[in-house]
Amino acid sequence: MRLTKFSQVVFGSILCCAVMSVQAQSVAKVNGVVIPQSRLDLMVKAAVAQGQADGPEMRKALRENLIAEEIIAQEALKKKLAKDAEVIAQMEIARQAVLVRAFQADYIKHNNVSDDTLRKEYDMLKVQMGDKEYRARHILVENENTAKDIIASLKKGGNFAKIAEEKSLDEGSKSNGGELNWSPPAAYVRPFSEALVRLSKGGLTDQPVQTSFGWHVIQLMDTRPMTVPPFEEVKQNIQQRVLQREFGTVVQDLRSKAKVE
Repeated sequence: MRLTKFSQVVFGSILCCAVMSVQAQSVAKVNGVVIPQSRLDLMVKAAVAQGQADGPEMRKALRENLIAEEIIAQEALKKKLAKDAEVIAQMEIARQAVLVRAFQADYIKHNNVSDDTLRKEYDMLKVQMGDKEYRARHILVENENTAKDIIASLKKGGNFAKIAEEKSLDEGSKSNGGELNWSPPAAYVRPFSEALVRLSKGGLTDQPVQTSFGWHVIQLMDTRPMTVPPFEEVKQNIQQRVLQREFGTVVQDLRSKAKVE
């Protein structure tokens, strides 16, 4: 069947509009492969969630990243790397990770926590945190004998900060003489916190303290009253804490019901 001239014009206009619509919904076309706008939208959403400000410059940079990744991916396909056993395994791991995050996000979206539950959690955390913050320093070593030798050296007048810089295994504090940030006891693992609260200002542990990290020599530098933030200020964080705990229970339940051979 032949199209009339008018029909050809109308059909051509419709086709043109359809092509323009697809192009409008795409970020770019690389060697004939369309990068959809939805992919850029996801990248922007992730960047904003990490604290970056949305704007033309950020979108331009993300667009360039997507184009570069598409070019590299196409080259990988040309080399048939998608058929490599290790690559297939990595792609499956990535697929599962996306599904896990989606399931967790769906759970959080459809499960609300009452204010009453959140307030009870808040009150419990206040009790756990206590009413004091502690400023301490420590030296972490691999074995008990080394820790005992350090304690003996300190009691003879050894320089705590210097020994920490030279011997501590804690990379996060050794360069600062072993000093830790102001924190409540609950911020530390139990053996550490229990030893810390027993010390008086300037006091040093008489015996090494063992934790899962190793052996600690601890000194209490100072204490101060701790101001607990008001409920409304931390409400969202507490909600995330409760939901994560409940989600963990859901996962355990699913694990108990799963047939694992």
